Amino acid sequence: MPPNEPSSATAARDPASGNTPSSSTPVSRARPAGPALVHRGVGRTLVGMAVPMLAGTFAMNAYSITDTWFVSQLGTRPLAAMSFTFPVVMMISCVAGGLGNGLTMLVSHALGRGDRTTAARLTTHGLLLMVAVTLTLAGLGMVFIGPIFRQLGVDDATLPLVEQYMNIWFAGALTMSLPHVGNGILISLGDSRAASRLMVLGTVLNAILDPIMIFGLLGFPRLEMRGAALATVISQATSAVWLLTLLARKHGLLRRPGGIVRDCLPSWRRIAAMGSPSILSMMLMPLSASVITRLLGGFGHEAVAAAGAAGRIEMFAFVIPMALGMSLTPFMSQNFGAHRLDRIREALRLAVTFALLYGALMTALFVTLAPWIASWFTQDPKVAEIFVTYTRIIAFGYGALEVQRYGSFTLNGLHKPLSSTAISVIRVLVVLIPLSTLGVHVAGIRGLFAARLITDLSCGTLSILWAWRAVRRVTAALALSGSSGSTPRT
Repeated sequence: MPPNEPSSATAARDPASGNTPSSSTPVSRARPAGPALVHRGVGRTLVGMAVPMLAGTFAMNAYSITDTWFVSQLGTRPLAAMSFTFPVVMMISCVAGGLGNGLTMLVSHALGRGDRTTAARLTTHGLLLMVAVTLTLAGLGMVFIGPIFRQLGVDDATLPLVEQYMNIWFAGALTMSLPHVGNGILISLGDSRAASRLMVLGTVLNAILDPIMIFGLLGFPRLEMRGAALATVISQATSAVWLLTLLARKHGLLRRPGGIVRDCLPSWRRIAAMGSPSILSMMLMPLSASVITRLLGGFGHEAVAAAGAAGRIEMFAFVIPMALGMSLTPFMSQNFGAHRLDRIREALRLAVTFALLYGALMTALFVTLAPWIASWFTQDPKVAEIFVTYTRIIAFGYGALEVQRYGSFTLNGLHKPLSSTAISVIRVLVVLIPLSTLGVHVAGIRGLFAARLITDLSCGTLSILWAWRAVRRVTAALALSGSSGSTPRT
């Protein structure tokens, strides 16, 4: 069933922005306007969005796993150096992801109202904002690279390896940030297959280039840490070019800079207002990673290497739930724009049930296979022992961690990013960091890992309760305003 053209009702003032969409500005090559995620049954829609994303989420996790595995072949110290880069890489990724979330929420809401003109304007302005922010952060990172990593506890022997990797990564940071903006928009458009293919393309290229550039194969010089970073930048740049082409030519959501530059600032303010809470929420992750990395450093670089590798491996426990999670915010936001709260409630029930059942399965697998997985990354018995300890404690919180994420995605989709951020603040500042510090003093490295498990279980419960409360309040508000969230299915 083709999307409907925007009616006079959907062309009314945007309640989220206060702006009235203009019908006078053409969008080149645009497809017919209309919501893509509000028609079919909820389960069918979510599966239809998530299944094409499976290859993409697998690829996204394989990206870092590939780098980690090849670098681990260089020795324990290079592997530790790679682990020390995680918090800084995460920091810039979180800024990009937060702005991307804000843009995705606004674009999805506009698409839910059938207002494609506003969606195109926001997309164009959002990409320009991402370019400006990323170049600024990357420039600062290159200037202050030494002081930043010394604060993370990097010693003199490891710092040169970190600098080799991060100088190249900073130079190509823009290729990482653009997909954070574009992939969510592709999913909102119902084009999750294209978003998945972008991720797969980058991962395949990275897997091909890593051994060539790290070890100097096929006539290339042996670049080691520099080679790992260069392979990542080249593969991400290829994906970014394809993404921009899709947004411009296939979906008509990019416009030429020129006449639109003068109204960038209003769009940037809207994106920043919606994305800033997400940025804060996401930046708490590298903050906590920095603290945990520093605590791990007290147990030696073997502990840093083991936990870094185990943390990347555990991402595979979330490949399938992540595919669903990446679809939830655009689904929730578009149905919120269409006032379909009945669909939001059903989607949340399905998502939580799936997270708990799948998490239990992954716990059983990871606890059983932990020694075998460790043997793929290291022959150092101390690193392997810590790897197994980490996995066999933290795996019991996998389901609850995914429930927390789904609750946050739902809150973002309901345009309540401050609530989502509050949950993250509680997780990191109130629970995780204090418990981790206490755990180290009480039970050593096992206490540190147990603190993470307790955090996952408690904050997963908090998040889902908060999300259900928000859904009930929004439903009641729409009922009072005369916009029922239980309109007949189409």
